[in-house]
Amino acid sequence: MGRYPDLAGRAAIVTAGAVGIGGAIADGFADNGVSVAVVDKDPAAAHRKAAELTARGTGAVAIACDVTQSESVQQMVAEVLRRFGRIDILVNATGNRFGGMTTLTVSPEEWDTTFSLCLRSHYLCSRAVLPRMIEQGWGRIINISSDAGRLPVRLTSPAYAAAKAGVIGFTKHLALEVARQGITVNATVPGTTLTPRTRQSFALRPEGLKEREERNPLGRLAVPEEQAGIVVFLASDEARYITGAVMEVTGGLLMT
Repeated sequence: MGRYPDLAGRAAIVTAGAVGIGGAIADGFADNGVSVAVVDKDPAAAHRKAAELTARGTGAVAIACDVTQSESVQQMVAEVLRRFGRIDILVNATGNRFGGMTTLTVSPEEWDTTFSLCLRSHYLCSRAVLPRMIEQGWGRIINISSDAGRLPVRLTSPAYAAAKAGVIGFTKHLALEVARQGITVNATVPGTTLTPRTRQSFALRPEGLKEREERNPLGRLAVPEEQAGIVVFLASDEARYITGAVMEVTGGLLMT
């Protein structure tokens, strides 16, 4: 993963930061001297990740937070400011999927839950950090979308696809809003990545995993560190002239 000296001393919030892509992003920031707030619904996992980061010599705090609820998000942001005194970077990596559903089989409750996790959370967290970023005249917001937001993926659901497409639209609109205030807003579009959740999903269907690998132009799936690298880059000054961009990290599965 790249090294960006300008990031040293910054402070970042990474939602869903305990494991998977979010965990790899937290690692990448820590390796660049960024203090990381590991925000996750699983307190034990968040504390384990924060302890790992602290052992590597960086500032870290674990915060359990329901990022779909405004009050909980506001409390989380206040705690980060109390601990670090600043918020420079926000990575919205929270998401969930109800796999293999159709418009007829996904329930209204599942639809609303998916939108809350995959889109409302991005809005609430961004809204909560923006006043401090505007005040300091510098900020980076990176939203994690999905290839399902760009093209139909049978393994997911219409709710997930719609929410992840919404992340892309939100990213572009927010980027335009805050471009003159020193804040960039970008999104990444991961393809299927070998996270613990993905491995668990395919545990009983290894042939499905093999099919997805063979369909990818590179002949394999990504590992979390390969998704994290572009996020750390987008937070750095190397990417200071990039905003409103949607970076596809799919091994060539998407070429738009």
